[in-house]
Amino acid sequence: MRVFAVALLLFLSAHELPAQEGRQGNDRAQRERMSDAERQRMREDMRDAYRDRNRSRERPRELSPQERDKLRQDIQDANRELRRER
Repeated sequence: MRVFAVALLLFLSAHELPAQEGRQGNDRAQRERMSDAERQRMREDMRDAYRDRNRSRERPRELSPQERDKLRQDIQDANRELRRER
């Protein structure tokens, strides 16, 4: 059974390679047809996407003592509710 599964995987992966190679050629041809303005817009979009991704990794602001107490109380209340439901 394992031999059959490995053979099937090899067969499927061999048939995917030509499709991927053909697609890469089409992407290259499409990039060559792009105007300078389209290229610049694409660069800016990519720059914005990376900037947004890095911004999400920034450390969140610290909570004030009142906010921390409120959050702690909310969590304790939620835990009590869960215990009651059981």
